[in-house]
Amino acid sequence: MKITSVKVHKFNKEGSRMKGIASVLLDDSFAVHDIRIIEGDNGLFIAMPSRKIANGSYRDIAHPINPEVRAMFEQAILEEYENTEDPVENEE
Repeated sequence: MKITSVKVHKFNKEGSRMKGIASVLLDDSFAVHDIRIIEGDNGLFIAMPSRKIANGSYRDIAHPINPEVRAMFEQAILEEYENTEDPVENEE
């Protein structure tokens, strides 16, 4: 499996630790959308797409099964995040 494309949408929402959203294309044939880029206490990390379940907790919809694949996703997404221009601030 190979990551063939990564798209990142950065945003700055005051008071939010979420810094962007990413979409990843695998082998030019399978897409994973809504991967969140979060500012944690020890730097940026990714959170896979999830859905709220009946008991109020969240469950990942799609996620890597092993640490090597998670690292591959995180490296590709955070590299693209660093290479993406910051959003333009509204001047009102």
